[in-house]
Amino acid sequence: MKMIRAIVRPEKVSIILDELLDAGYPAVTKLDVIGRGKQRGIKVGNVRYDELQKEMLMLVVNDDEKEEVVKVITKNAKTGEGVFGDGKIFVTSVEDVYTISSGANEL
Repeated sequence: MKMIRAIVRPEKVSIILDELLDAGYPAVTKLDVIGRGKQRGIKVGNVRYDELQKEMLMLVVNDDEKEEVVKVITKNAKTGEGVFGDGKIFVTSVEDVYTISSGANEL
């Protein structure tokens, strides 16, 4: 299994969640996050904002579903032709998954 963490612009979250649901991926965790990427924040007039508001979407999928989920997120998170600040997607392997209520290992 793979854990996919996508850090995206807040204004893109609702469409990404809708498209993931339509593609058959309803289980998503959403977190408000603050940070900066290579662009090192944003400057508006004389004021520099070093940390920007973003959203992190986390989901765990089967190995063979990873590419489809990454494509759905990328397609819907991109602004126009793509610009700095559109976000990042991190994919990691999941070693174990347990359901808290039953204690069952799902792998």
